[in-house]
Amino acid sequence: MAVDVAHLETASASEPTARAIEDRRDGSWAPLLEPTPGGSAERFATAVSPGHPIRVFLAAILSGYAILLGLTIAVGFLLTRVILKIDGVAAWDERVSRAIVRERTGTTVDLSWVGSTLAGGLVIPALVGILLVIFLVSKHWRLAAFTLFVICVESGTYRATSLVIHRDRPDVKRLESLPVDASYPSGHTAASVALLGGLLIVLASRVQNLAVRIVLWSLVVAIPVFVAWSRMLRGMHHITDVAVGVLMGIAALCITIFAARAAGAAAAQRDAAEASINIETTEGKA
Repeated sequence: MAVDVAHLETASASEPTARAIEDRRDGSWAPLLEPTPGGSAERFATAVSPGHPIRVFLAAILSGYAILLGLTIAVGFLLTRVILKIDGVAAWDERVSRAIVRERTGTTVDLSWVGSTLAGGLVIPALVGILLVIFLVSKHWRLAAFTLFVICVESGTYRATSLVIHRDRPDVKRLESLPVDASYPSGHTAASVALLGGLLIVLASRVQNLAVRIVLWSLVVAIPVFVAWSRMLRGMHHITDVAVGVLMGIAALCITIFAARAAGAAAAQRDAAEASINIETTEGKA
């Protein structure tokens, strides 16, 4: 059915749209991805393309990615060209790395392999692929989009940033053969926050049991800490690199949540407009 855009714009701020949003929230498997009536996600959807969830989602993702990439590169230049030039800062960064490397034992090295693999290039793609199949088969469209694009935003930001910002890895014995000048930022740490932490937060938004929610939120914190420690113990990143990785992962997560909410608001606007058109058609025939 073709929907009148002018009708949509009127509906976007109306009670039917708010009711449609609430209906979606009440029946949603992932309340975290649902918009708030009258909130910023709904306003974004109205401004970009009311009633068109895919357009709104992509607009939010692309604009958010551009902003995040610009900020990450800017912070990289600030770190490498200004902050690390300050007396003692670079030396402190290296001391932290050496102190963690001194903790290497057979057990800690094995644990660091687990932490690195958990957020690495094998587990993350496999997890995303499995979840995509599950969400698409069960027709949880926005969960599928969230799972795919949260890692795309994070990984895309990391890849592009590492091509622009060149920082040598810590001056210690490294346990992996990766490019020496790609220390900034920590992509593994960012991925653990964006995807693993993001999925746990989405799950926590659905769970009502307080004890379970506490466990889930504890994992949201513990997993990135474990991954960051693992990457540092393996000599792959400085503490400043993993700190930026955490911030980058949080930003990628926020961008994708906002995009999902904006898409939900656009879908609610479409539903409200279609319902309004159907009512008018019915009344016209009466």
